[in-house]
This record gives sequence, structure tokens and C-alpha cells, in this order.
Amino acid sequence: MNLLPSLLIVLLGGAAGATFCEPPPSPSWGFFAHRRINRLAVYTLPPELGVGFRPQADYLAEHAVDPDKRRYATEHEAVRHYIDLDHWGELPFDDVPRSYLDARMWRGGLDAVDTAGDTTHWRLDTVLFDQAILTSGERSFDLPLADYRNLWTNTLLPALYEERAVVVDSLRRLDFPDTVGAVYPVDHFSEHGILPYHLQRHHRQLTDAFVAGDADRILQLAAELGHYIGDAHVPLHTTENYNGQLTNQLGIHAFWESRLPELFADTDYDYFVGPADYISDPAEYYWNIVLESHALVDSVLTTEARLRQRFSSDRQLCVEERLGREVRTQCREYAAAWSQAMHGMVEDRFRAAVRAVGSAWYSCWVDAGQPVLNEELVRVLSQPIGNDLAPAAPTGRSGRTHE
Repeated sequence: MNLLPSLLIVLLGGAAGATFCEPPPSPSWGFFAHRRINRLAVYTLPPELGVGFRPQADYLAEHAVDPDKRRYATEHEAVRHYIDLDHWGELPFDDVPRSYLDARMWRGGLDAVDTAGDTTHWRLDTVLFDQAILTSGERSFDLPLADYRNLWTNTLLPALYEERAVVVDSLRRLDFPDTVGAVYPVDHFSEHGILPYHLQRHHRQLTDAFVAGDADRILQLAAELGHYIGDAHVPLHTTENYNGQLTNQLGIHAFWESRLPELFADTDYDYFVGPADYISDPAEYYWNIVLESHALVDSVLTTEARLRQRFSSDRQLCVEERLGREVRTQCREYAAAWSQAMHGMVEDRFRAAVRAVGSAWYSCWVDAGQPVLNEELVRVLSQPIGNDLAPAAPTGRSGRTHE
């Protein structure tokens, strides 16, 4: 394909329970903040890329919320927005594999159902040098670690995605026991969130889209990658106590990530965050983000708990008019006091998210070879982008709301 330098000039359009808040909870970071983060990230880019993204700033902002809109349309979406790190131990969570495949192997396994209907669960017990040792009760079975990894890659993962039994011939070739009957793969890891792993995958997909010169896909993936990076900067997206439900602070999630930015982002936040950086190791970069976020969880919870002891209930919740109706939400004075008690944490994470989104976009472009695209894409990208990439309407399927 012949490449033209002119493309990048046009590229990509160049309180407890319901007492906290009566209206429906806002999605992660709130639509307002997600849109603002993506829009501001455009201005962290170097000129040769920024001149391409800026004309599509409206699109990148509007579609920053697409992942939240489809969270109930597919059962696979909700877990991409969080990771319950504290389910797996304590900082720095060295035992948690940084590879998604290794994480599923670590807490996954196989359920062998014999002809009588009895189930035997096999799980990975130990990795000893190059051997994987699987156990079931007092029984054990070992095989080369490389063979077990290949089994997951080629057999178990496809069966998981398709929600079907494993073809047992693939197990018999490894002399795996309990292959009389049906064998099902199990994944006990993903249900606790896969955010840093999904970020790595999305990062690769955006790089591939740059390589392919697929303008529509670049736009879609860039907007959505910004959403997940924003989520990773929210401390409450990294804990099982994601909405204060374990500490009698129900509603704290939307208070932190929606109410505070909506009140103060336009008047108090400093949007000069510096230029985007090149990300040399995406896996380490995204893991560092969620680890930094998780280190703030205790401060989020304890500062709010102390604050509610100082403010009477009538000073915590006030009545505001929204969309033609009156709703109860956190009072401005109460919200300002919490922001001050956290020493501007929400603004800091907001600013960090803006720079991280820009850095991810820039890095994907660099890793793709800093491509310029062809004349046809210049023509396409010079046209307004419609809503054809919007997600399907919710189907009502349940999923974790994280609010």
C-alpha cells in the first residue's frame, strides 16, 4: 500500500444505601468525566499526531462511554472495568500473574464429569521448574508446563468462550485422568475482574488497527481504550468493596468518581498535564496504574467515614433539580470537604488518566511504525463520523454495576 504523509493531518479527525443519592447511579467516572478525559487527552499528543486527532475530539469524547452502554448487553463486558485485587491478597500482589493466560491457569482448572454424573475438579497446585502439578483431593497429576499452557491456549480457552465441553481426545493425548465422560474448563479468576489484562489486549488491538490503516476501527478502539484507562485510575475499581457495601458506605463509588468531578472539574482542576509519553512496556504500565489506584482505597474509605461524623445528615445531602425533577445528592460543602480531606486525590487521578490515555494512543501509533494512511482514508476521515459504531441497546442481562 502506498502511504501518503498527508493522512495524519486528517487522521481520526484530526451516605449509606439510597441515602446517598436517589437518582440512578452514574457509570464509572460518570459520562461527564469519561468524555472530558478523552477530549483532554487529544491535547497531550505531539503535533504530528495531535493534528489528526483534534478534528475528531467530539467523536472520541462522545464514544468514550460506549463500554458502559453495553455492560448489560454482553456477559463478558462488566469484568473488563475492574479488578478485585484485594480478593487475591495484599499489595504488591506479587502472586497474581501479570499474564491473563497465567492468571486463568493459576485459578482455573477442569471439571471432569463421569458417566454417573459425579464431578472431579482438577486445579493447578504447583509449578515446579518446567512441570505443572495438578491436584484433585488427594490425587495428583503432573505434565510438562509447556503442554499445560498449550492445552489452555488451544483447547480450554476456546471451550470456555463457546461454553462447551472439551474435546477429550486432546486430554487423552496427555494421559490426563478422568476423561471418561465430559470435561469442562473452569475459570475462577475472571469473575473478579480483568481490567489490566483487557487494557493490554485493547492496546494491541489499537496498534493493529494503526498498522491496518482502518480509520473507523482506530477511532472506535481509541475512544474505548480511553474509557478503560479512566476506569483503571479509580481506586474503587480495584477492590471488592467497590461501593462501600462492606463498610456501610453504600453510594461512595458515584460520590467519588461522578459527583466530585461534576462539581469541581470545570472550576478547580488544572488541565495542564504535560505531553504524552511513550509506553515501552504496556503490561507493566497498566499494572502500575491499578496498583497505584488500589493503594488509595483505604484513604478513600477512611476519609469519607471520618467526614460523615463531622457533618449532620442534613448537611450531607441536598436537593437539586436535574432533568426537571428534584433529586437528593451530596451537598457541595460536604463534597468540597471530602475532596480537601483526600488532598485533591480525584483531581490527581483525573489528570493522570488524561495523560495516560494520550500516552496509550501515542504509543500504539509509534509501535505501528508511525504510519500514514492512504488517500481513501484521508477522504473518509475528512467526513463527519456518525453513530454507526454505537453499541447495541441493553438486553437486560445482569452484570456488576460497580456503583
